[in-house]
Amino acid sequence: MDQATDSEGDARRAGSGRSLTRAVRSGVRKGLDLLAQVPGIIIERYAPNVQGFLADRQPLVWLLALLIGLAVAYAAIVFRLAIGFFQLPWLMTSSERVASAAAELPWWQLLLGPTIGGLIVGTVLERWMPGRRAHAVADVIEARAVRDSRIDPKVGLLSAGLAALSLGSGASAGREGPVVHLGATLAALIQARLDLSAGARRTLLGCGVAAAVSASFNAPIAGMLFAHEVILAHYAMRAFVPIVISSVVAAAIARHHFGNFPAFVIPEYQITSYLEFPAFALLGVTCALVAIMFEFALMVTERLTWRIDMPLPLRTMLTGLMVGLIALVFPQVLGVGYETTDQALYQKLPLWLLLSLILAKTAATAISLAGRFAGGIFSPSLYLGAITGAAFGSIAVAAFPDLGASHGLYAILGMGAVAAAVLGAPISTTLIVFELTGGYQMTIALLLTVSISVGLTQAFLGQSYFHWQLGKRGLFLQEGPHKSIVRQLKVRDFMTPLEPAEQVDPISGQDEPWLLASDTLERALRAYDHSGRARIPVVADNDPTRIVAWADRMAALSAFNKALIDSHVEQHR
Repeated sequence: MDQATDSEGDARRAGSGRSLTRAVRSGVRKGLDLLAQVPGIIIERYAPNVQGFLADRQPLVWLLALLIGLAVAYAAIVFRLAIGFFQLPWLMTSSERVASAAAELPWWQLLLGPTIGGLIVGTVLERWMPGRRAHAVADVIEARAVRDSRIDPKVGLLSAGLAALSLGSGASAGREGPVVHLGATLAALIQARLDLSAGARRTLLGCGVAAAVSASFNAPIAGMLFAHEVILAHYAMRAFVPIVISSVVAAAIARHHFGNFPAFVIPEYQITSYLEFPAFALLGVTCALVAIMFEFALMVTERLTWRIDMPLPLRTMLTGLMVGLIALVFPQVLGVGYETTDQALYQKLPLWLLLSLILAKTAATAISLAGRFAGGIFSPSLYLGAITGAAFGSIAVAAFPDLGASHGLYAILGMGAVAAAVLGAPISTTLIVFELTGGYQMTIALLLTVSISVGLTQAFLGQSYFHWQLGKRGLFLQEGPHKSIVRQLKVRDFMTPLEPAEQVDPISGQDEPWLLASDTLERALRAYDHSGRARIPVVADNDPTRIVAWADRMAALSAFNKALIDSHVEQHR
């Protein structure tokens, strides 16, 4: 009996073992089958992403971003050296200590430097510069919006040379705007002969801008954000990597040549109490007033200056003379002004001088730019912000010695608040101040001051200085991408050319609507609306009676919708 029971147990165990073996084998087969399907699943799921990445030639874009970062960094270094070269003959120094050097000059030499510099700048503008003005940041935004990211290399290089000459001659302006345009010029030149998509070209334009800001300020994070915030006006992920590559490469080269330290070495500062935050908010209001005054002075001075009819060389020469006259009393207004900005951070200037320099620097910068000296507004904005903050800090500390923060903190906050309001770029400007000063412990105070200053300035003026410049040219980008698209698309982009065998009657009447291939979509849509027609003839440029194509209204709307969708996709992928 026991033997039979043992035999049955052995049989059950053997059967159980065989079942387990079969189950294991079945599981292994299913696992292997599933494993064999994994490559297909991966290819089906992710191949379109990779194909899109390669179709947009992103590996090439990344490589070009690296080359752009290298080229722009060395161009920025050469630009800085060129400023020192031009100021050497009359200031006897190539350093950035312009105010100290100017204070030791005889009065006639102080007048002669900007005056002769203005004469040379005006002569070059009149003879060789299209539009008789140097280009800067607003022109880069325009190139991105309506010029297919293309910049004339002659205009870009000549603008940079004029800016170096202007700043070396003592013009009160900034060096960052010209470097940004130079960086965009080099980026456009590097990618000019390559068949890249419009989005890739705009990304590479942003790479040039990011590298320029990064190399100028030794601020790679701020350079990346400035390109996204001001130039591209979006934060698409596909543009992020190339722009970061350019910005980091440019910063590394700049640090190799100039050292691994921020542009301004800041003093010790501290926030002694949270009760100071009302003072920080009041500083934001004060900075907004200074920013509004500065922008208003730039606008009014330009309008007044160009109502006076005189030869351009004479205009720029008189502009230089006026800047020299201001410098006789306040030599701190000459050039980029980093020396005075640094003194404001360390509270080395008396209160009366700080208050006077707000007006003197505003006047000197407005006169310089209205008189067509080449330069930007970034450095003057930082300058005005620093001295405004320093003056505010002197008053606040004197009034509330127990609660007042250190003077240097107010100067730093002022730098960010005025510059952000003038440029209309609060995010990148905040990061620029962090990286310029190396101070990240004031985050809350800086954000509060900057936001109030930007908000009040936008509430009063409605736009940044760059968008005001573009508005003078009829380009209102702050209204949305659809506005730039209707001005960027041309009739040639959606018209239907006549077949060789197709015969049409020529246009005979004056009232018959017609378009040119070079007309904008905006003009075409108005023509459809005014005429009530769904199809309008496109005539030859040299013969307005000869029809060469047809422009259908539905084709125009389809082209507009496609461009709008492409713009949306570019900004969100």
